[in-house]
Amino acid sequence: MRSFRNDISRSSSPEKGTVSLPPAHLDYLQTSTALAQPAPLLATEPSLGLWCVVPAGGAGTRLWPLSRESYPKFLLDLMGSGRTLLQSTWDRLLPLAGARRMIIVTGAAHVGGVMDQLPELSDSNVLAEPSPKESMAAIGLAAAVLARRDPEAVLGSFAADHSISGREAFESAVSEAVAVAKAGYLVTIGIAPSYPSTGFGYIKLGDRLAVADAPNARRVTEFKEKPDARTASAYLSTGDYRWNGGMFVVRAQTLLELLHASMPDLHDGLLRIAEAWETPRRDSVMAEVWPTLTKIAIDHAIAEPAAKAGRVAVVPATFGWDDVGDFSSLADMLPAEKGEARVLGDHRLVLTESQAGGLIIPASGRTIACLGVDDVVVVDTPDALLITTRARSQDVKKIVARTKKSFPLLC
Repeated sequence: MRSFRNDISRSSSPEKGTVSLPPAHLDYLQTSTALAQPAPLLATEPSLGLWCVVPAGGAGTRLWPLSRESYPKFLLDLMGSGRTLLQSTWDRLLPLAGARRMIIVTGAAHVGGVMDQLPELSDSNVLAEPSPKESMAAIGLAAAVLARRDPEAVLGSFAADHSISGREAFESAVSEAVAVAKAGYLVTIGIAPSYPSTGFGYIKLGDRLAVADAPNARRVTEFKEKPDARTASAYLSTGDYRWNGGMFVVRAQTLLELLHASMPDLHDGLLRIAEAWETPRRDSVMAEVWPTLTKIAIDHAIAEPAAKAGRVAVVPATFGWDDVGDFSSLADMLPAEKGEARVLGDHRLVLTESQAGGLIIPASGRTIACLGVDDVVVVDTPDALLITTRARSQDVKKIVARTKKSFPLLC
């Protein structure tokens, strides 16, 4: 049995009053056992001096109808581990920062779900966004609030909905990144590419940096947008490129300095909100300023301009990483017999014959029978059924856009 504790919300403040109720179809997924597994316990507090900022947002379109706008994928257990993606992120970061130095930035509609899944999270470390503004505003708000609490704070930003394997390699890379951040750099962690992906951005490695306790750190020459297949293959052949996993480590003051240089209006708006954050004026200032902020990703806002100025570093890493960005990548992460379809949920509800590959999610309680349909994706929920192929997984958001026009409550 899974428990979301929605009947005992810990918060009574207006911005945290909305609880993200789990969709009914999660009851049919045996692997959806959120909170069934406890969070790990720390024997000693971490000494790295890092604050972990976790942007937890999303429109619920990439894995629709499994995820919804009111219940994005970070609130789901997609690996059958008994921990949701958000909880797994917490578990991963806990040894690096400790519970007191964890900050979650999420939409106002998701605050209840976040707090129910993370009972160890302090109320004061939940920053609620009135509306989505991309990663720069989310991370920038955390940096501005942190800089007032701890002027020497070093923060690391890690998405709530990514999957990472290789704990020791991850912790080692983050530790190096903290050392480089203390030297004044904006630091990203470069993922070793395992294939020529056209779905990720790339980072070009530059010269090695002479920073103590960071032997692998390199300067970033430039960031590359998502390439075509031929260009991606060329990147891999050089050995000089890493995937951009969207992980950044930086002193809060350095981030604000870089933001002021590239986007002063956004910088000033975030500082206005941060100044009012611990006061009764928070809600009124947020309502006035937040809608005026530019919607932009941190890569475009500060990382790319700072790289041209030589102020961005990268720590090449060897841990496994996936952004769980579509049903195809989700399928790759689930176990299956050779040539068989992968199943998320109750395997007893799935019957296949002469079928190779694919992903089947029986989230309605109905039996699903597939005959001779290779690499098909079937997501069956009580109120919506999606049928596509793994090759078209990136296009699911297109059908969601059409569905939203005719059946908005399904999205």
